[in-house]
Formats: sequence, C-alpha cells, structure tokens
Amino acid sequence: MPVLTRLIPSPVVVDIRPGALDDLGCVLADQRVSHSGKLAVAVSGGSGARLRQRLEPSLPGATWYEVGGGTLDDAVRLAGDIKAGHYDAVVGLGGGKIIDCAKFAAARVGLPLVAVPTNLAHDGLCSPVATLDNDAGRGSYGVPNPIAVVIDLDVIREAPARFVRAGIGDAVSNISAIADWELAHRVKGEKIDGLAAAIARQAGEAVLRHPGGIEDIAFLQVLAEALVLSGIAMSVSGDSRPSSGACHEINHAFDLLYPRRAAAHGEQCGLGAAFAMFLRGAHEESAHMAEVLRRHGLPVLPEEIGFSPDEFVRAVEFAPQTRPGRFTILEHLDLTTDQIKDMYTDYVKAIGS
Repeated sequence: MPVLTRLIPSPVVVDIRPGALDDLGCVLADQRVSHSGKLAVAVSGGSGARLRQRLEPSLPGATWYEVGGGTLDDAVRLAGDIKAGHYDAVVGLGGGKIIDCAKFAAARVGLPLVAVPTNLAHDGLCSPVATLDNDAGRGSYGVPNPIAVVIDLDVIREAPARFVRAGIGDAVSNISAIADWELAHRVKGEKIDGLAAAIARQAGEAVLRHPGGIEDIAFLQVLAEALVLSGIAMSVSGDSRPSSGACHEINHAFDLLYPRRAAAHGEQCGLGAAFAMFLRGAHEESAHMAEVLRRHGLPVLPEEIGFSPDEFVRAVEFAPQTRPGRFTILEHLDLTTDQIKDMYTDYVKAIGS
C-alpha cells in the first residue's frame, strides 16, 4: 500500500478573529488541551498583565506567572517554576518574547503550549523555534509547535502600531527566503519541501498584495493567518528554511553587530528581503516589495532605522557568518565590501527616495 498522505504537525485549534479571547476558556477546556483546567499562564508585565484581570474569572484553575523578559534564563526559570505544578498545559499570553519563553519552558517540562499573542511582530507565534537572548547574544532553540493559537484581532488593533507593522516585514520576507531555497536547490542540490515552500510563499504573497493596512480588520486577519502559516511551513520542513534566507541573515547581523541599536525583527527582515531581491537581479520585485513596505511605514533604507550605509554594508558582509551552512544569494555572490557598496548604491537608485 503506497503512502498517500503524510502527517503535518500543526495546532489543533487556530482561532483568529475579533473577540477570540472571549472564548479562550472554551479552547482551553478542550480535552486535547486540558482535561482538568490546571494551567500555567505566562504573562508579560505589559499587555499580558493588562488582560489578566479580564481573563482570570474564566480560568479558575490557572496559576499566573509574570515573566520578566525574553532571555534563556527567564525561560529556564519559568520551566522550574511550573515543573512542580502538575499542569495540563502552558499558556503564553503577551508579545513575542513571552511566547518564546513559554514555548521553551513548555518544551522543557513536556507540556503543550497555547499561544495567545497580543501583537503580530513576527512569525514566531506558531513556529517550532524559540528565540531567546543568552550570554553569547541570541540563540534559536527547537521546540514543538503550539497545540493551539488564539489571536484576538481587537487586542491586536490596540497593540503599538510598530509591533504590528513589523510582522508585515517578516511575512513578506518569505518571498525572498523561498527564492534563496530555490537557489540552493539549483546550485547545491539542496532538497526543497514543496509543500512547505508553497505555504510560506503564499503567506508572503497574500500580505504583499493585500491593499489594506493595519487599521483594517480584514488586513489584520490576512497578516495573522500568514504568520501562523509561516510557522506551520517551518514545521512541515523541519527547519526555518521556508521563512529564513538572506533576509534573516542580514537581520541576525544587525542583532549581533549592533545589539543595543537593532530595530524590530520584522523591520530588519523586510529591509533585508528587499535588498536580497535586488541582489538576485529581481529588480522589479525588489522595487514592488520596497513600495509595499513603504506604504505600511516600514524601512527600506538603513537610515530609516538609524544605521548608516556603511553600517549596512558591514551587516551584509557579516551576514553569512550568522548561519553557517545556509546557502543564500549572499553566499552565492560572495561579494567584496566594495561590491556590496556598489550594489547598495544601485539599490537606492532603483527603489527611489
């Protein structure tokens, strides 16, 4: 009997709509999530803590843990705190740092995670990766996918606009990441998971081509769905390849070279994607991507996030060192410093001011 299907790791519940938090208790009461109602809820001191008062009455069996930040130490501490609680599941309620801490802690103690993000800053809300600051800078740790994702679009609309716009840059960067994956296939023979590539590409294209903005519920629905699909694409492929190419290498370079000045993850990835598309000769696609990013108030030039052109050139030159073994347009071209400067000058002319 031939194998006709394959199992895809994905959440058992994905609820994305205005007012979704009103039914969070019902989601958590699902026997696949919690059979006893005993839950460990990790919250931030900001958006998550503000929602605690609203949600506590509907979660009588929950114990609440306030997480101080997004470091590996914070995540390990949270795991230690919840280990003795005999909980059914962990709920991460807050921004990306809290979700990542909760993902890592849940994996460490062997519990499922329910992700309840309060902004859409990046695609980590449903990915099998937790990104945490550590003594060496920042590390990525493999974790299981969330068992459920609940995104209340009314809550998202109340988040700082910059943290919602940043998710646009991360979603759109999928297009560049898939182009890098296809390049690695042509040049290096790297195997492509066609399903993962299709999911990630369509997620990015849906955001790139949507005419709305972050003030529109319809656009927020598409953006939230795209970020969830990006995470699922990574689970399908078993790594971050569908959503991480030269765009993310440039982002990581900013984080490592200028840790105290780095901008939001999605802002840097969007900028990196537009430049990477230009590097591979896709000038029309690069210009269109830059136009869309600009329309959403996202940076397309390093000066717009506080970096000089020379600092950007340094980041691009350093970027391949951030992901050894990953082949992208940066590794393929292997540009010198002067060549990167020339390409950047041409990129600025091509996208206009």
